[in-house]
Amino acid sequence: MRNLIAFPLLGLAVILQSAVVSQVKLLSGYADLPLVLLAAWALQERVKTSWHWGVLVCLYVGFVSSLSVPVIVIGYLAVVFLARVLQRRVWQAPLLAMFSVVFLGTIFFHMLSFIVLSFSGTPLMLEDIVFLLTLPSLLLNMLLAVPMYAFMRDVSYWVYPIEE
Repeated sequence: MRNLIAFPLLGLAVILQSAVVSQVKLLSGYADLPLVLLAAWALQERVKTSWHWGVLVCLYVGFVSSLSVPVIVIGYLAVVFLARVLQRRVWQAPLLAMFSVVFLGTIFFHMLSFIVLSFSGTPLMLEDIVFLLTLPSLLLNMLLAVPMYAFMRDVSYWVYPIEE
C-alpha cells in the first residue's frame, strides 16, 4: 500500500519537469527531473520496486513527450539497470554512485535521442548537440543529484522502515 506513493510523486515530477524545470535553461539544455529522481530511487538499498517506478516514469514521460516511446523506455530503464548494478557494487559511496548514474544516464539518453532523431531525418550537428544541449543538461542534472538523493533516501525510509 505504501508503494502507491509512486503515482503522485512521479506524476508531480513529470508535471514539474514539463512546466517548470524545462523553462530553466542553460544554453539550450535543461535538467531531466524524472531521470534524476529515478536514479536516486533505484540507488536506495532498501528499495525493491525500482523497476516498477521505471516503467511508471516511462508511461508518464511518454504521455507528455514528443520523443519516440522506445527511446524513452530504453533510456529510463537503462538508468534503473545501471543504478541497480552500481548499488550492489559501490555501496560504500552512494553519492559517487549517484553522480555516476546521472552522468552516464544523461549521456546515454542524449546519445540515444540523437541517433534516433538523426535516423528519422532531423538535421542535427553533433558538436551543437554536445556543447549546447548535452553538457549544460549534464551540469544541471548533477546540481539536482545531491538534493534529490537526500529526498529519495528520506522517502525510502518512509516506504521501507527499519523493522525493530
